[in-house]
Amino acid sequence: MTVRKQRLLKRHRQRKRLFMLAALLALVLLGALVAWWLVPLVLALGWIAHEAWFADHLFYRSQDDYRHAFPPDVPALPARLEQGRLLLDGDIGAAETLILEVRVTAGPLGRLFDPQVWIGDDRQDFERGVDGLRYLNLSGQQEALRAGSLRIRGRFCKLAGTATLHVLSNPDYAGRRLLIVAPHADDAELAAFGLYSRSPEVAIVTLTQGEIEAGRYRRFGLDPAAAARFKGRLRCWDSLAVPLWGGVPQSRCVQLGYYCLQLPAMAAEPQRSFGSRESGESDIRSARRHNPLPLPGDADGAPTWSNLVADLRALLEHFRPEVVVTPHPELDPHADHVAASRALLEAAAGSAWRPGTLLLYANHLHDNDRWPMGPADGGIALPPAIEPLPADGLWSPCLDAGARLDKAAALAMQHDLQTPLPAKKRLRRLIQRFLAGRRWPLTGDDEFFRKAVRRHELFWVRPCTADAPAMHAHGPEQTGDQPLHAL
Repeated sequence: MTVRKQRLLKRHRQRKRLFMLAALLALVLLGALVAWWLVPLVLALGWIAHEAWFADHLFYRSQDDYRHAFPPDVPALPARLEQGRLLLDGDIGAAETLILEVRVTAGPLGRLFDPQVWIGDDRQDFERGVDGLRYLNLSGQQEALRAGSLRIRGRFCKLAGTATLHVLSNPDYAGRRLLIVAPHADDAELAAFGLYSRSPEVAIVTLTQGEIEAGRYRRFGLDPAAAARFKGRLRCWDSLAVPLWGGVPQSRCVQLGYYCLQLPAMAAEPQRSFGSRESGESDIRSARRHNPLPLPGDADGAPTWSNLVADLRALLEHFRPEVVVTPHPELDPHADHVAASRALLEAAAGSAWRPGTLLLYANHLHDNDRWPMGPADGGIALPPAIEPLPADGLWSPCLDAGARLDKAAALAMQHDLQTPLPAKKRLRRLIQRFLAGRRWPLTGDDEFFRKAVRRHELFWVRPCTADAPAMHAHGPEQTGDQPLHAL
């Protein structure tokens, strides 16, 4: 976990403890001074209210402005909302990625229901009680925008009358040679299924076996280590087989077999082996049996940082990608994700082949575990950025209904996204459905079926220049206490 997220969690827990203490004192006074039977009633109503409106993990104020920066050559066009239509002072040209910077303010009902911004027939949601600068994704709305007929309206919120449209132009990276770096099985599908399923020349490399948190497999009569090994085998299979649903053959999928949540420790001591925390294994070759090419780490099977960097260097030189898709080292706080991009940049620095472009993705956030907010099939607004990010470009390709259904099916094939919801989460969803108006998709129970199956995919565009490793390889400071969820 990053140090910043540790601070956010600590502050959140301190405030929660103070609130709980104040509530306990109020309940004692209520029982003593009014009537004892009111105490269990208030407790029940308070718990229902918490599950409906206060169970989200937002580690910032909904009144904070988002702070996204864009490269200096990105046009910023003045825009205004008149009678529900967005009008521009300027021409968007052939740009395909359009981001509207606008102040969104929740109305009275926007504290009980998620504030929604409707862009034509697209819907993008924000935090309850929002009152700050937000960034709407207008990609795919070019025709209506040029015609002056694009309608934008708020539900449970209102939008400022003036705004700024950031106009970004990119090539269609699906037509380039791609290499996708997935720290775990399912990361490639979550971030880039729509992209790689359109690409005629793509390779996918998965760094880890995904063997931890295997408790549910103990129901097969396995001890903890055997359950972890079994889960690792399943997820290795997922990493090689599921991409075929998107047209990527097994001959272009590579599983490196390193161990979950050990990548940061490996980076700190590059020559030392770090075996699995749970499976008892320390030889990565057991996960590499079906790889289409030999790699440097095959020689000794040692799970070391030096082997990981050498493996990635060999893959860069073998597949010769023009574009590499990898986790955003400043935005995605998952320890393995930060380390994965660091290893890639170290490999590129010493490789005979250097890709020209990095496409960065975020499957996790520091601040908000619901982003992208709102129901499945909506658009992806830009994420919370309370602390400023590097001024990268953006590329947000659109997925039609068929591509979204295929993406949901790809996620349904991932064993780690098939875990049944605990009873508490099912009850919470039921409460939120009736009291907060939230809906979840029918394609799967895991939260990623809501978050990842969207009208857009979203990538930050960064040149892979000679100084990139020195500037960005290390990402946020790490500790070894990354929470073990959503791997």
